Amino acid sequence: MMPAEPSAHPFSVLDPGALLDMLEAVGLEPDGRLLALNSYENRVYQLGIEEAEPVILKVYRPGRWSQAAIAEEHAFALELAEADIPVVPPLLVNGQSLHVLGDFCFAVYPRRGGHAPPLDNADTREWLGRMLGRLHQIGATRAFTHRRDLAASLSGQRSRDYLLEHQWIPAHIEAAYHSVTEGLFADIAGAFERAGDWQGIRLHGDFHPGNILWTDAGPHLVDLDDCMTGPAVQDLWMMLSGDRAERSLQLADILAGYEQFYDFDPRELNLIEALRTLRMMHHAAWLARRWDDPAFPAAFPWFATDRYWEEHVLALREQAAAMQEPPLVV
Repeated sequence: MMPAEPSAHPFSVLDPGALLDMLEAVGLEPDGRLLALNSYENRVYQLGIEEAEPVILKVYRPGRWSQAAIAEEHAFALELAEADIPVVPPLLVNGQSLHVLGDFCFAVYPRRGGHAPPLDNADTREWLGRMLGRLHQIGATRAFTHRRDLAASLSGQRSRDYLLEHQWIPAHIEAAYHSVTEGLFADIAGAFERAGDWQGIRLHGDFHPGNILWTDAGPHLVDLDDCMTGPAVQDLWMMLSGDRAERSLQLADILAGYEQFYDFDPRELNLIEALRTLRMMHHAAWLARRWDDPAFPAAFPWFATDRYWEEHVLALREQAAAMQEPPLVV
């Protein structure tokens, strides 16, 4: 498919002057230093401050979240930080974490350094398990009101319908794509049925190594932009990799730390491959929905090619096989 020409995008007006205006609007005095950081859904920058440490400015994509949903994300981060869980929360300025200037909502964060966690180390996995168990212990104490739940955030049916309706799937594999996804939807429904009545709790929602900054003193957890309500295993499975034996060992280490603070329902292990499949489908549809943002064609030039979609269908077929395997056993 040849995508349509990009249209004018809301972030196109987000020039350096607008970023400096945002900091000045909350009483900070920028010194002109500006570094764009890797971010696609939103825009994130490091900006220098006169006679102070640089700060991180996060500008939310217009129309994605309501102000109430963003405020709930911030409240969750602040609640976790108050409980000494190493989350990086937004800075409060005059008691407010969420600010608005023109068409943009934004927040200011302290700068935190770090690198990806060494997940090949059992002690690291257990440490992260303890942190996640404490996070879920607090997440289970109350409910989100304005954040999405997992079913709405990772809807495979909605992802497939969008791609087909907007003709992203090349004609020569459209029938194959439709067939494999139909089978996967049945497998996913079966996995959720086997998982039983799992408890929905407040989650990080996107707990993968890229959102964990590791230091000599331990981890810092960043980016609660996808926090949601869902089963606990949603925050565990993205730390698992390798073959079945490796993933079982990794999961055992994580749960050794996790269950010091929060009980894990083993029935949720039935959901791991279902959640992986939904994330794969959601990611493809997310790229398609964002294709009018110039940052996306620049960062993902292979996306609008037949080869990408052929490999995507192949990966979904591999997931169909994985869905037939029994769940991991710890």
